Amino acid sequence: MSNQTYVTEFIFLGFSNHSNLQGVFFLVFLVIYLTTLLGNVLIIMATRVSPALHTPMYYFLSNLSFLDICYTSTTIPVMLVNFFREKKTISYEGCLSQIFFFVTCAGVECVLLAAMAYDRYVAICCPLQYPVLMSVKVCVCLVTGSWLCGLVNSVTHTGLAATLTLCGPNEISHFLCDIPLLLKLSCSDTSVNESVLHVASATIGLSPCLFTAGSYVLIISAILRIPSAQGRSKAFSTCASHLTVVVIYFGTANFNYVRPSEGYSLDMDILVSVLFCVVTPMLNPIIYSLRNKEVKGALRKLGRVFVFPDNISV
Repeated sequence: MSNQTYVTEFIFLGFSNHSNLQGVFFLVFLVIYLTTLLGNVLIIMATRVSPALHTPMYYFLSNLSFLDICYTSTTIPVMLVNFFREKKTISYEGCLSQIFFFVTCAGVECVLLAAMAYDRYVAICCPLQYPVLMSVKVCVCLVTGSWLCGLVNSVTHTGLAATLTLCGPNEISHFLCDIPLLLKLSCSDTSVNESVLHVASATIGLSPCLFTAGSYVLIISAILRIPSAQGRSKAFSTCASHLTVVVIYFGTANFNYVRPSEGYSLDMDILVSVLFCVVTPMLNPIIYSLRNKEVKGALRKLGRVFVFPDNISV
């Protein structure tokens, strides 16, 4: 591989159009990163300390929060460091590492959101069978399967990317490394990489999206058949947070990857990717906290544990 690779580092062009705002960008993304870490860590801790949250839905939520921490930690720290560099670079090995973790997290999140949609479908459409269909073993298998799908997908893409011949230029019109961006820099045949990318987009990206959409069609149909307005409201409230997260995630992902490659400025490319890679992981814990009484109650209990450590039972 080293004999084929002429490029030893890459230069990020993201945010290069606004060199006088580097300090402002650093502060904004630092606040976003810290907010993301704090929000998701609190969600994980709340699901651990509150017995009311020891259910499949919150088991998936805690895994989603852990995933979002990994997701943002793959890209934002490198970006923050580069704000202080005149030449915003990343090594070849660092770029491949970033691709591996970034693609892993993106793939896992797609499948995990579909698993959470299945959980909501069983809870609303098959409530009597819920304890059996969503047992501890089933939940662990769904989460493990999500990670395996993401890892297999990422290993495949990263391995193929490592075989590309990169002869220059070494400039990436972005603030992160991603498969499509690396393919544009290759001076070797990328047909295999592109074919695998299309297959993966259909299996890891489109299939979970369609499965989630189908689940919510059935969920909404079941909710509309509930005779009382109070019952409909209560049923919908159990899946409103997840539905909001799904719409934001898949919406920004589709806009990021499916939109035409021509006709967009560098600033627009960066804005779309920031929404997908940076803002969405920050919003997830906020959405679940604002729209969920159980999570808010657990967070208040967690706060009392830290404020009054000698009165944990309060």
